[in-house]
Amino acid sequence: MQGANGPQIPDEQFYQIVDVLQDIARETGRSVSQAALNWVLRRPTISSVVIGARNEAQLKDNLGAADFTLSPEQVKRLDEVSERPIAYPYWHQRKPLAAIRNPVPV
Repeated sequence: MQGANGPQIPDEQFYQIVDVLQDIARETGRSVSQAALNWVLRRPTISSVVIGARNEAQLKDNLGAADFTLSPEQVKRLDEVSERPIAYPYWHQRKPLAAIRNPVPV
């Protein structure tokens, strides 16, 4: 069950994100979980990540996410594949200031 209480992610986009995470895991020699957690740790609005583990091996794997750094190109790939339309009223914050001050005439 993905995002039961938050905005739904289209299935196709969810699988695309997982595909990119798998590619990056192979590139870095890390697990998919480590790649995902490392990416989340690098997000500018994230201050901490809560991990859950069913056993010691999973805990060690998750903690390994802090032992490396994704490249800027890898972070960009994950940011692009996971990008979602911004909801009103926040959409205007991504527009360049010039476009807000000088809207294109209709």
